[in-house]
Amino acid sequence: MEFRRAKIVACEPHDDYKLWIRFDDDLDGEVDLKRLVGKGVFSAWLSLEFFKKVHVDKRTDTVCWGEDLDLDPYVLRDQILENKKIKR
Repeated sequence: MEFRRAKIVACEPHDDYKLWIRFDDDLDGEVDLKRLVGKGVFSAWLSLEFFKKVHVDKRTDTVCWGEDLDLDPYVLRDQILENKKIKR
């Protein structure tokens, strides 16, 4: 089994703390991040304006907010795959 790096190439924030993500292998989908809002470092997301400043860090290939807040692309990928299983 070959290890494949999870590389995010695009993202788009939505008003309801959902984030649409596309990976370099064309897998895409939404993840719901509402459950994290206000918890620990995610208290920064209490400002929806800050949440919407998400971008893809070209160095780490994941979504981030500023320099100190990012999410694990493997966890995000698993959530998208799980969502697609549920919808089938």
